[in-house]
Amino acid sequence: MKYFIRITVLILFCLTTAYSQGFNVKASGEKTFSFNDKSDQAMFFSTTPLEDVTGISKEINGTVTFNVTDLKTLKGKISISTASIKTGIDLRDEHLRSANWLDAEAYPEISFVIKSISDIRQIEASKLQANVTGDFTAHGVTKEVVADVTMMYLDESEKTKAKAPGDLLGVEAKFNIKLSDFNVSNMALGVRVSEDIAVTATLVGTFPK
Repeated sequence: MKYFIRITVLILFCLTTAYSQGFNVKASGEKTFSFNDKSDQAMFFSTTPLEDVTGISKEINGTVTFNVTDLKTLKGKISISTASIKTGIDLRDEHLRSANWLDAEAYPEISFVIKSISDIRQIEASKLQANVTGDFTAHGVTKEVVADVTMMYLDESEKTKAKAPGDLLGVEAKFNIKLSDFNVSNMALGVRVSEDIAVTATLVGTFPK
């Protein structure tokens, strides 16, 4: 009897572990989602004693590919146009694009390339949280970062069709960077703009059928 109980527990553990590595939805197999919806945004937040600055870009492009039941297969790249970042003040945006800051002319793209995914946690059948390790590139410098990511898979339905045809993938990713790691140096750094920047991306990817 004890042997039977141990075997049952082991089987349940294996099933739970396997289940937690992917979505439990109608879709199956490998899917590639494209990100270029105008409602997508990447936000860069800086806080100092003098002021808070929020930069937002809505010019986002990229794709991610994965097997629906095995998130360990996750790969892809998301990028934004450096010149597209808006802070609400035109003059400040010009400074941000200049050679003294992000140098949008020399480095027109900021990107995140997925390398691996770990610590996958099942929140709901169609919702997962995980740590995604990737190469973040800005100002011509690439550094490895780990993003806290929430992903939600939506099978196509009458409701989702109002947004776009096909299956949808909602993604929220958060991580932090230091501007000095990306060779950004300016007299305003640490005074009007923080050295530490919180990055948040809110995206919806589409997989047309």
